[in-house]
Amino acid sequence: MEIDGRDFLKTPSVKTVRFGGSVAETLEKHKHGDSSDYELLKHQLVDPEIKDAQIINWLQEFRTCVTHLTKDHEQLIYTILRLPWLGRSQAVVDEYLAFLGNLVSAQTVYLCACLNMVVSHFTPKRVTICEGGVDISDSDDEDENLPRNFDHCHQALQLIIRYVPSTSRFLMPILQESFPFIQKSSRTLVNASRTHIEEAEENRVQTQKAEEQSEECLFDMDEDVSADEPTRTTVMAHPVAERLDTLMAVLMAYIKDICYVDGSFHVERTKELYRDLLTVFDKLILPTHASCHVQYTLFYLCSFKPALAEAFLDHLWKILQNPSLPAVLRQAAAGYLGSFLARAKFIPLSTVWACLDLLISWIHQYIDSQDSCGKQVCCDVSLHGPFYTSCQAVFYTIIFRHRAMLEANMKKGLEYLQSLNLERVVMCQLNPLRVCLPSITNMFAAITRKYQVVFCYTIIERNNRCVLPVVRSSAGGDCVTTNTNPLDSFFPFDPYLLKRSGQLIEPLYQVWDDLLDTEPFPTKRGQQGSREDEDDFLYGETPQAEGIVGLTPNSYDSNFRSPSSLGSPPNSLQRPF
Repeated sequence: MEIDGRDFLKTPSVKTVRFGGSVAETLEKHKHGDSSDYELLKHQLVDPEIKDAQIINWLQEFRTCVTHLTKDHEQLIYTILRLPWLGRSQAVVDEYLAFLGNLVSAQTVYLCACLNMVVSHFTPKRVTICEGGVDISDSDDEDENLPRNFDHCHQALQLIIRYVPSTSRFLMPILQESFPFIQKSSRTLVNASRTHIEEAEENRVQTQKAEEQSEECLFDMDEDVSADEPTRTTVMAHPVAERLDTLMAVLMAYIKDICYVDGSFHVERTKELYRDLLTVFDKLILPTHASCHVQYTLFYLCSFKPALAEAFLDHLWKILQNPSLPAVLRQAAAGYLGSFLARAKFIPLSTVWACLDLLISWIHQYIDSQDSCGKQVCCDVSLHGPFYTSCQAVFYTIIFRHRAMLEANMKKGLEYLQSLNLERVVMCQLNPLRVCLPSITNMFAAITRKYQVVFCYTIIERNNRCVLPVVRSSAGGDCVTTNTNPLDSFFPFDPYLLKRSGQLIEPLYQVWDDLLDTEPFPTKRGQQGSREDEDDFLYGETPQAEGIVGLTPNSYDSNFRSPSSLGSPPNSLQRPF
C-alpha cells in the first residue's frame, strides 16, 4: 500500500489509500488468482470522497489496458461506469469521454452498458423534500449544473456513435425503457394541459391590462426591450409550457436540419426520421388521450413533401380499418385523420377527396353490415366506437374543407358532396348525430342545409328530446349539464398554444374561419349553438381526460414507394418526393 501524496497534501485531514502497483499489474495478478488488489481497486472506485486527480489517473491507466478489460471484468467495468464523472472538472469529463470511446471501440460487448449509463443521466435524480412535516418526493431538475451535464451526456452519445455506427439500433430500446412513467412530476415529463396553459395566458392578459390601466393613470412611457431578450409576448406564462415551447422549438429545428442538407431536401434521411417518429407516435402519442403539442412534430415533418402527408394518412387509415386492434386506438386514429385533413393547409384538395371517399365507403359498408343482421341496432358507443369517430371525422373535415371544395368548382363540389350520400349516414339506426360533439353536429347541419345536401334538424330535435338536459346532486346545489359527448373524443390538431415553436406551425395551419353565411342550429329559442369571434369553435367542448389507454403494435408500412394505397381517384397521391 502507498499513500497518494498529491491528494494527501490537498486534504491533510483525510487519508487516501491506494492499492499497490498499476492497473495493468493488478489485472495480471487477478488473472493468476491473486485478487486482493483487484478487490481493493473496485472498493476505492466507489469511494464517495474520491478526488478528481485520482479519477483522471485511474482512467488514464484503464485506457492503456482497455484490450484486457474483457467480459471477465464485467463487475469492474460496471463500477467504472458508476463513477461520478458529471459535475466534476472539465479534465475529468474529457478523460472519461476518452475512456468511453476506447472502451466501446475495443470491447463492443459493453456498448449497451455504456448507453444505459449515459441515458440514466438524462432523468433527474429523485430527492426528498420535507414540507410541513410531510416528505414529498420530487425530481431534482432545478440543479444549476443540469444543462452542463446534459451537454456532456450528448457529447458522450456522439462519441459512442462515432466509434460504433450501429449505436442507434441499441439506443432506441434503451430510451424507450428509460422514459419516465406518466405519473412522474410535470417538471420531469414537461407536461402541461391545454386548460392550464390557456388559464395561465388569460390570467397574464388580465394582469397586463390592469397594469397598463394603472400606468396610464400615472404617466406614459415607452419601454426599451433588447432584441436579444425574449419579449413578454413570446414567453409562455405557464412555466412548464415555456419549457415545453423551448423543447418543441429545438426538436423542430432538428427535424429541419435532418431533412434539409445545405438547403436541399434529403430523401433517405427524411425517410429514416419519419420511421422513427412514426414508431414513437404508435407507442406513445396515439394512445395518449388529449395530447396537445407533441404530435405536431409529425404535422411539421409532413409539411415538407406531399408524399409524407399521404404516408401518414395511409398509416392512420390502416389503423382505423384494422378490426384486430383495440377500438380505442382505432377511434384515436379516426380523430387524427379528421383533424389532420381539416387543419393541414398543405394537404391538397384531391387528397382530402380521396380520404373522404375511403372513410365514407367504410362507413356505408359498416351500415350495410348492421342492416343485414336483421336486428334492432342500438346507439352504443362501446360497440360502435370506430364507426362514430369515423362519422365525426367526415363531418369535421367537411366543415373545414367545404368552402375549398365549392370555391374551386361549385357544380363539381356539390356533386361530390351529394355523391357521399350523407343523408343515409345521418338517418341510419346507429344515429351518429346523437353522439358526435354538439358543436360539430350543429355546424355540419347548418352547412349541409345551406347547400341542400342533407337536412339534419329533424334528427337533432328528436335526439334532443331523448337526452336528459340536467342532473341535480343529491346534496342540492346547482344543476349540472350531462355529458353530451359519449365518444369522449378530442381533435389532436386543435390550435397550437406555444408561441415560439408555434411560429413554424402558423403558416401551415388552417384556423377556424367563422362562417358568417351559416347559422348553427339553435340550442334554445333565441340562442345560438356556436361562440363568436373565437379561433376554435370547439373551445370548451373537448373533454380533458388524461392518461395512457393502451399501446398499438409497432408497425410501419412505407408509403413512399406506393402512395396510391390511399385510393385511386386523385392524381396527387401519385406524386413522388
